[in-house]
Amino acid sequence: MRRCLRLFVVFALLGEAGAVLADDPLPSWNDCPAKQAMVEFVAKVTKEGGPDFVSAPERIATFDNDGTLWCEKPMYFQMMFALARIKATAAEHPDWKNKEPFKSVLDGDMQQLAAQGEKGLLDIIETTHSGMTDTDFQKLVMDWMHTAEHPRFHRPYDQCIYQPMLEVLAYLRANGFKTFIVSGGGIDFMRPWVTKAYGIPPEQVVGSSGVTKFELQGDKPPVLIKKPKVEFVDDGPGKPVGINRFIGRRPIIAFGNSDGDLEMLQYTTIGQPTHLGLIVHHTDAEREYAYDRDSKVGHLDKALDAAKPNGWLLIDMKHDWKTIFPAEK
Repeated sequence: MRRCLRLFVVFALLGEAGAVLADDPLPSWNDCPAKQAMVEFVAKVTKEGGPDFVSAPERIATFDNDGTLWCEKPMYFQMMFALARIKATAAEHPDWKNKEPFKSVLDGDMQQLAAQGEKGLLDIIETTHSGMTDTDFQKLVMDWMHTAEHPRFHRPYDQCIYQPMLEVLAYLRANGFKTFIVSGGGIDFMRPWVTKAYGIPPEQVVGSSGVTKFELQGDKPPVLIKKPKVEFVDDGPGKPVGINRFIGRRPIIAFGNSDGDLEMLQYTTIGQPTHLGLIVHHTDAEREYAYDRDSKVGHLDKALDAAKPNGWLLIDMKHDWKTIFPAEK
């Protein structure tokens, strides 16, 4: 990681003189079609005077988060946070012992929780993500990130990020790209920690959002109060809408891993003269997880079928990545 940071400083000084190449700009990657395609793509879009040159303001790269930049099993980490908040605040809500979906959470009955369907999960998210200021919520997220550990990997959730993808982010930024997260996850959940984890500033995060309300509280500074109502869902067809609304430029590179990224990949590549679409395919049950069509979390079916016809490259986690996670800090 330190090597990537040193390279970033050198690369930034070189500007748009052409693709910046180290001996190996992606050292955690094995030689594979996806790696070769990324290096070749960056070379051609940064070559001034070349037929595929793209000016720096137009070099937009979008990345899904769950399952693309960090692990998403055994369930989305934002849901893990929400379940932890239910347990932490249960004493304030004695009625939850007999009220679904909270009863299932407190009983540890994940099967019964799943039976509650989308409404039950939405009730949990709305309950744990509202009724407080945005800054108080951010503090809860960061406190959880500092104390909670992944049940299998026994490391903090913000260290369950993918080292090969960290290198891609650094490599693209070194060559004049702006890197954006475009995720179905909550924007307020992601923004507090993504800068440290990925080097992506909070203003370059596009995600699902709830309603907030501006309030003045006497002599205190004004605040934004989070309300239990969904405002925007940045998943599936919502991703191109979010890209247009919050970025205002069409990406030329898009990374995803599931059917929730299908429309973002289509928007980035179909009918566009210069583009690259890539899908992280989870194929490594030993070092991480192996799943696609039959998985409820990170379901990859339609996008998998669409990959070859559209020229999207599959990143085979088992064979393409030398390592999965960065060294623990």
